[in-house]
Amino acid sequence: MKSPALRLFSLAYLVFLYAPIVLLPVFAFNDGTIIAFPLKGFTLQWFDDLFTNVNLGHALKNSLIIAVSTAILATTLGIFAARASTRFDFPGKAGIMGLIMLPLVLPEIIVAVSLLIVLLGIGIPLSIFTVILGHVLAATPYAIAVLNAAFSSLDRSLEEAAYDLGEGKISTFRLITLPLVLPGIVSSCLMAFTISLDEFIIAFFLAGEQTTLPTYIFSQLRFPKQIPMIMALGTCLVAASIVLLTIAEYFRRRGIARTGGKDTGGFL
Repeated sequence: MKSPALRLFSLAYLVFLYAPIVLLPVFAFNDGTIIAFPLKGFTLQWFDDLFTNVNLGHALKNSLIIAVSTAILATTLGIFAARASTRFDFPGKAGIMGLIMLPLVLPEIIVAVSLLIVLLGIGIPLSIFTVILGHVLAATPYAIAVLNAAFSSLDRSLEEAAYDLGEGKISTFRLITLPLVLPGIVSSCLMAFTISLDEFIIAFFLAGEQTTLPTYIFSQLRFPKQIPMIMALGTCLVAASIVLLTIAEYFRRRGIARTGGKDTGGFL
């Protein structure tokens, strides 16, 4: 029987975790520039300001370019790494995979400063390209984690049957393996896209004169009159993140069901 104290703690934890997210749309539709109760009334003004802001549009464009590039590159690298880790044994395998997954446990500020020093040291100017490099480094371990599950649940006898029927390794991967792990690939792309779109610290250090969506939001927090618009933007970002993660989870579960694997837990 569950303890009442444990239930109370769980409820308090959930309130503490999700109350700020719930309050975002509340103040986004509030007709007032001060974020406080009582509310003054309903308005769509902040969303109108949001969609007519030129600087915000430029920052969003940069973030989308970075996020799409990160999703493609991180997922491609994740496919190679996941395939190697689930199908082959080679010297130093555990150590190599550990180094690849290291960004998961390293503080982002350490990763960002290290990349800044290295990139400036070899003469690469800060730009959108350097942000993409940083985001790929941060998102690839997540892509590998998702794709490892997809490749691990894949029945090897299907590939062996293709070999017996005369298919080569490349054609077998293209015709048999890739379609079966496609839900995991889509899930990995969406996860990497979401991580890149929301990431702030690496973009703050590596963007140079370019502005991304998170750095733009940070810069606007100094101006009290801009806070309601940021609340509206936050509402849109939360909604988009929930949609993307839901789609990613759908494809993840579809991939597990398709390959007959066991669901060991996911994003949602």
